[in-house]
Amino acid sequence: MPYVTTADRTQIFYKDWGSGRPVVFSHGWPLNADAWDGQMRLVAANGYRAIAHDRRGHGRSSQPWDGNNMDTYADDLAQLIETLDLRDAVLVGHSTGGGEVTRYIGRHGTSRVAKAVLLGAVPPLMLKTDANPEGLLVEAFDAIRAGVNNDRSQFYKDLAVPFYGYNRPGAEVSQGVIDAFWLWSMQVGIKGALDCIKAFSETDFVEDLKRFDIPTLIAHGDDDQIVPFVASAPKSAELVKDATLKVYPGAPHGLAGAFEREFNNDLLAFLAS
Repeated sequence: MPYVTTADRTQIFYKDWGSGRPVVFSHGWPLNADAWDGQMRLVAANGYRAIAHDRRGHGRSSQPWDGNNMDTYADDLAQLIETLDLRDAVLVGHSTGGGEVTRYIGRHGTSRVAKAVLLGAVPPLMLKTDANPEGLLVEAFDAIRAGVNNDRSQFYKDLAVPFYGYNRPGAEVSQGVIDAFWLWSMQVGIKGALDCIKAFSETDFVEDLKRFDIPTLIAHGDDDQIVPFVASAPKSAELVKDATLKVYPGAPHGLAGAFEREFNNDLLAFLAS
């Protein structure tokens, strides 16, 4: 399997499909690159080079004790991009992956990046503070930590339901999607999983978003129960110069069903624009 080695000798797994302009996908917590398989196949079949990696601590990558923070996640992404010598790339990040893409641009700029897509992304800040009153209380994230600590297998099974909006009236529930979510989640090392909760909930991305100087699509479901819409996408769109904000009415956090199909169409259109 292909890997890149980071400065602290962490092995980062990645998959690399197709040829053409590179489209680099960053996944959400607690998943891995496989969550992007549908979009990778789609863009590779349409003349692009699709690349996705497992974040450190997740999936097939190493599970180091240290480095499970946004700065290091961004530096790992930079190592991948530089090792593969990617240029004119499009970075696509979902949820925590959107934070990773945002911090990458904040730390490394856009010399190798042509466009960005933030989908259901955690920026600018998930945690409620005096400056961010729309955010979630720290107790919400403490509950996630407790779930991972106490019975992570059952917690991940339960988390899949609101993640994909399967607790909403009329939702078309797929047991296969729930099972895949659980399988991917169980591949996360517990130390990395717990550290990543702090990283995605407490990292302030405001200054990173101000550094965006490329076309950016910010897409978000307005019924997102994981990363609430009101504290995320509209605020990010205000901070990113000339951003395009796409709101999916009634859509949940996770990619599934009609929401996934609509996003796929929007992604291809944005890549071609």
